[in-house]
Amino acid sequence: MELVFATNNKHKIREITDLLDDNFRILGLADLNITEDIPEEAETLEENALFKARYVHERSGLNVFADDTGLEVTALGGAPGVYSARYAGEGKSFDDNIEKLLGAMQGADERSARFRTVIALILDGSEYLFEGTVEGEITRERRGTGGFGYDPVFLASGHDRTFAEIPLSEKNTISHRARAMRKLLEFLREYTRV
Repeated sequence: MELVFATNNKHKIREITDLLDDNFRILGLADLNITEDIPEEAETLEENALFKARYVHERSGLNVFADDTGLEVTALGGAPGVYSARYAGEGKSFDDNIEKLLGAMQGADERSARFRTVIALILDGSEYLFEGTVEGEITRERRGTGGFGYDPVFLASGHDRTFAEIPLSEKNTISHRARAMRKLLEFLREYTRV
């Protein structure tokens, strides 16, 4: 089955491709010559994921899925949440986002947080949503060089290494995106059996 993943983020495409078996072929936006940034202006992860999926589906006519992910920090009232990618402002890097996050949490004893991913799928004209979460906490400093985004400061519950300190193969067994993706894959396998 061929599916378009509505992203130009090579890290995300690699993570998802590592989870798939040979029955699935993933195309990225670059494969469709869609180079523009798809706006993420909604107030929820669900709305952003659906908007991106619809945007690509309308232009390609292909089956497509899109995700949106947020880091929800308890001490910050759930922020940065849906604004995680642009927490430090438009055009800022994830290093800038991490600096802002660590600055906002300086001196905070409450460090609990969760990553939440929502995947929107448009398959044969119908829309579906899948969610994955992973609970954890924000470290007081960056640790590790792997991963991307907030990985250097996120420590999953029950683990002693940040997402940036563990290999991708291990991250793919516990991450929010992997959990949402497993739900999507279970659905697709059932769907293709019918």
